[in-house]
Amino acid sequence: MFTAASAACAVSPGIGTLVAARAVQGIGAAVLFATALALISEVTPTAEERARALGVYGASIGAAFAIGPFVGGVLTDAIGWRAIFWCNVPIGLLALALARRVQESRDPQARRLDVPGQLALVAGLFLLVLALLRGNEDGWGSGLVAGSLAGAAVALGALVVIEHRSRAPMLPLRHFRQPAFSAPQVLVFGISASFFAGFLYLTLYLQGVVGLSPLQTGLAYLPGTALVFVVSGTTAGLMTRFAPAALAVVGLLLVAAGMAVFAWTTHADSGWASILPGFLLASVGTGLFNPSGSALALAALPPEQSGLAAGANDTFRQTGLAVGVAWLGTFVPAAGPYGADAAGFVDGLHHAVLAGAVVALGCAVVGGVLLRAGHGRGGAVEGHSR
Repeated sequence: MFTAASAACAVSPGIGTLVAARAVQGIGAAVLFATALALISEVTPTAEERARALGVYGASIGAAFAIGPFVGGVLTDAIGWRAIFWCNVPIGLLALALARRVQESRDPQARRLDVPGQLALVAGLFLLVLALLRGNEDGWGSGLVAGSLAGAAVALGALVVIEHRSRAPMLPLRHFRQPAFSAPQVLVFGISASFFAGFLYLTLYLQGVVGLSPLQTGLAYLPGTALVFVVSGTTAGLMTRFAPAALAVVGLLLVAAGMAVFAWTTHADSGWASILPGFLLASVGTGLFNPSGSALALAALPPEQSGLAAGANDTFRQTGLAVGVAWLGTFVPAAGPYGADAAGFVDGLHHAVLAGAVVALGCAVVGGVLLRAGHGRGGAVEGHSR
């Protein structure tokens, strides 16, 4: 689905077709994210194997957010925007070929598809993100924004009722009474709603204020990309000696610190290197967080429910990213750096990154408290080996 939709994006004749194909691509991407962790759990029977696999997985996630602008910039400058979708096709075909050799696990008590729960969740998140995106431009008291916020509250409230009453809930609410299950969701929401969501606005800063091209912007991100790879690989070894819970919380705290540093070093007349102190600090935190956070998510439920564990964690990851992009956008001018003065955009950017730092810090504290309450010191890797 992802590969076919990528090809459809590349040949889209207009914006309507492109948006529709992107939506299908997003569905395919969601399935990929939700199943990846479950497959890792199945093919790594020992703690050491799982730690190494999660290190690679974490490095891939973190680096993808940073290396994407570089690859996209190269392809756009050299060929055109359609190339950023065509490049997915050979990668997707290779993944399809490799997937035929992967052994899968089965849940003996697999649940039915929870259609009402899915619809309520999609409607609630769509309306919430729509309200956050349109608030600055339309006014927070406008009918569209107020109605969207009210609709989001109703839909998300209905989701809780549906999941509580369903015989086969998409996301069993009883699991949230377990700190070991709730903590990874809080932590992954925190990093997605702060650092990962902030990439959009840092890119706007580099291109709209500093004046970099897409290719130059990608090059500016490369030092952090390399650091994510190195630290993620190191974290794979650290998880066999230290509690993944501690590594994840420390990683998110470093992300919060890096976000705060952005506000101190970036100015309207700064060069591209102004992002490096905060970006490198947050990249170290990301490298620590991604493997250890994934390990915590998998350890929260029994191995036969690894699909549920992975799906829940990815739901909170993607929710944090969507809500974070929209929420952080409320702090910057609606026209971005191109329709406003540079100083005005940078001032809004400072508020946005500080807000992101607060989110990351708050989620690190709440996640740490939950893990401590749930006796999470044993860690995900050790829990799997037991």
